[in-house]
Amino acid sequence: MSALEIAERARACLDGGGLARVVHERSSSLRFAANRPTQATAIDDVTVELAVVRGGHVGRAATNRTDRESLARCAERAVTAAELATTAGAGAHPGLRVDAPRPGAGGGSRARESRLHPDGGAAALDTAFSVARAAGLEAHGIWTAGVVDHAVTDGEQAKEERTTDAFFKVICIDASRGRSGYAALAAPSPDGLGVQGLCDEAARKASTDKGAPELELPSGRYPVVFEPAAVGLVLATLGKSAFNGLAHAERRGALVGRLGRQVAAPAVNLADSPSFPRGLPRRFDAEGTAKRPLALIQDGVARAVVHDRRSAALEDTESTGHATVPGGSTHGPLPLNLVLAGGGAADVAELCGTVERGIYVTRLWYANLVHPKETLVTAVTRDGTFLIENGAVTRPLRDLRLTDSLLGMLSRVQALTAGQRLTSEAEFYGRRNPSGVVCPAARVGSVRFTSAAG
Repeated sequence: MSALEIAERARACLDGGGLARVVHERSSSLRFAANRPTQATAIDDVTVELAVVRGGHVGRAATNRTDRESLARCAERAVTAAELATTAGAGAHPGLRVDAPRPGAGGGSRARESRLHPDGGAAALDTAFSVARAAGLEAHGIWTAGVVDHAVTDGEQAKEERTTDAFFKVICIDASRGRSGYAALAAPSPDGLGVQGLCDEAARKASTDKGAPELELPSGRYPVVFEPAAVGLVLATLGKSAFNGLAHAERRGALVGRLGRQVAAPAVNLADSPSFPRGLPRRFDAEGTAKRPLALIQDGVARAVVHDRRSAALEDTESTGHATVPGGSTHGPLPLNLVLAGGGAADVAELCGTVERGIYVTRLWYANLVHPKETLVTAVTRDGTFLIENGAVTRPLRDLRLTDSLLGMLSRVQALTAGQRLTSEAEFYGRRNPSGVVCPAARVGSVRFTSAAG
């Protein structure tokens, strides 16, 4: 039975209106550590979500059973949850519906399935182990690939599509010196991961200037060259906060009163681009609303935030197609297809070329928003932090704690590489919902570091 057929069966169990969403995942994952495999998983699972609105309140329930009796029980739970919520008074949710397919959109994508057989992952692990051992290092990381069928219906309109994704992350560690190097890439298919190049990149960072101890820099502001992985985390964190339509509607967001104003350097052009071919394309959200390109920052000027039906109603506007669950998540809508346009620099070496003394950051880790309204974040550099001297990367640094404003850093962007990379934090410990940020490397004129990482 297809995902859409299951969704239609589930929707038939709802009396009085509602929405059914089905996600059918088939995926494989291989995790590894210290040059050996540690975990292999294969998933073939269906999740059915039912959502109803009663008195402006959403009731939602989920199951992974698809027989009629189980779906009927799931529908009962969703209705009960919504009706119980009405005891608190009238709610503000406008109701659930799947919008009509756009002309020419077709009945659903049938993209080529990822090659999920674990032989593909085994070859990636063999490459990682070979590169690491040759350099006297340990390889740690994950290879994963998946195909997911999505379907949603309100009983009148229905949509379905298939998405594919793959992700490879490798961290090479010099255990004797506590030094490490990171490289990762997401792609629509395992064929696009470039495993050999990623392994070489991670090993090179872990092996740079083996004879020199790590230098510890004092706290202060430094010019920084961020690799795409670090830029991607900055933008994804902004997506969860500043561009979140629910936070904006509740006046918690950083862009309240700032739409139409300069918030970043003129070189910054950021959009949510669900059809961008080098990303992980999606045609509709969890409520069946069509996704369209949406400019968020244009020439440094804030243009929009993203909405699901719930947050859009609070702002008296329309959904932009960014619901993550039917009825809207309590965390709000999210832009899951962020694309930052590239600039004019040929590569990271050119970005470093004008830096007299600064910091080269491979990636950021353990990022936490301290003050969402100010986009103040704290994060730690990791797996490849280096000193830049007289335009060149010279020696490894002890990792540093960054404490700065995300929008402030974007306002101090000086240059971007032309090339972009699809970055992701894909670990998939829960249901597979692949997303990523397509972005270049960036040079930021000043970033505040408050201490060495403990």
